[in-house]
Amino acid sequence: MHHHRLRSWPDLWFAADNRLKHVLLKMGLGDQTLTLKDLPPRPVGGGVADPTATLSDEILLRILAAVPESLRLPASLVCKRWLRVVGRLRRSLTLLDWSLIGRRRLPLRFPDLTDLDLVPASFASPSSSAAAAALCKGCVLITVGPVSVAVDIGVDLPVGECRFLEPAAIDRGLMTVARDCPGLRKLSLVAVASEAGLMSVAGGCNTLQELELHRCSDLSLRPISAFNNLQILRLVGSVEGLYRGPGVTDIGLTILAHGCKRLVKLELGGCEGSYDGISAIGRCCMMLEELTISDHRMDAGWMAALSFCVNLKKLRLQSCRRIDIDPGPLEHLGTCPTIETLQMQRCQLRDKRSLQALFMVCEAVRNLRFENCWGLDNDMFGLASFCRRVKFLSLEGCSLLTTEGFESVALSWVDLQRLAVVSCNNIKDDEVSPSLSSLFSVLKEFKWRPDTKSVLAMSLVGTGMGRGGRFFKRI
Repeated sequence: MHHHRLRSWPDLWFAADNRLKHVLLKMGLGDQTLTLKDLPPRPVGGGVADPTATLSDEILLRILAAVPESLRLPASLVCKRWLRVVGRLRRSLTLLDWSLIGRRRLPLRFPDLTDLDLVPASFASPSSSAAAAALCKGCVLITVGPVSVAVDIGVDLPVGECRFLEPAAIDRGLMTVARDCPGLRKLSLVAVASEAGLMSVAGGCNTLQELELHRCSDLSLRPISAFNNLQILRLVGSVEGLYRGPGVTDIGLTILAHGCKRLVKLELGGCEGSYDGISAIGRCCMMLEELTISDHRMDAGWMAALSFCVNLKKLRLQSCRRIDIDPGPLEHLGTCPTIETLQMQRCQLRDKRSLQALFMVCEAVRNLRFENCWGLDNDMFGLASFCRRVKFLSLEGCSLLTTEGFESVALSWVDLQRLAVVSCNNIKDDEVSPSLSSLFSVLKEFKWRPDTKSVLAMSLVGTGMGRGGRFFKRI
């Protein structure tokens, strides 16, 4: 292939008449006309010169920092330098391949990481031969994203137990992470490592403030006191359908309480325990403001220990089959004086006595949220009237609750200012009474979508809504 040089403007103008070239030279235009000869030479290979080559890495970093996060990945494909600079902007990373830690690639590729999730990389991915052997033994191989699980079809449960990497391999990886990523502030890992592995992380990552431990046990919490600046802790004992673990009992909760006295947020998922463990947390963790309990296996009477959490502001229950089997005498429960938010997500609310006990413990609550809770009918929701200071109510996916049951409680809250009702099919627009319409008209925030046929705006004509700073927002 032959490349022809583009002609300059004089060459184009006077190409047909060579007799006028001497006139152009005499006029001196040849020195003022820019041709391709005056441009910098093209790089070898026919590429285009990088206009950012003269910029320092710090200036280029500031420029790329202004690029939207969704466009940084395409920007990292421009060249190796941009790949390296964009890596410095990365703060959060979910690792899928444990071997990247042993290759020491993390500090080179992402030198300023503050959030690292090692859980997906901790699963042992079976090889093709192992998968074939599993299938031959009557197992089914299920692959979800980067994780492959061999499921034994002969067991009672529909799903088997995932396999993790060897503890020695995880120990070596944690020691490498502690050496290569000293600026971490959040770390998620599987607690199958030895005490030495966690101690190395505690010693190398002095700024670590948030820790998430999967397949946690009582023994894995022994080095927890070495994390001096820990403020947020999430413990996951087991996840049904994914993995089982020895679990966290009162022993582990007591170790946690004495080792992490500066905790602000605590989440217990799939953990055991009882009154003793929760009360130890309340007595020792005086700064605890947010407590989340998910799919718990706690013994009867644990709820009475919530009164020891004197600074607790938010209590969240998630995916709990039961709240408390036997909360004990209601007069001995006590209360959480500083509680502000009570949130229940995907919980089974079928035990009237335990739900009544929960509302009595959280009687000072101001924000009350129900999301996709089973068994929340009129009688169960009527127990919420024990909480007399409610200012915000959110109902989502509560299909058993009717307009009558909702109205009887909502009208009893004189301080109610915000309301959200979504996907509650038994709450009908045509059953809204004038009293309830008047309540809606004075709310500061109102979200009303009980079903897809909501026509409440038509039925509220004449109530004064929309005047004096009031508003109605249809979704």
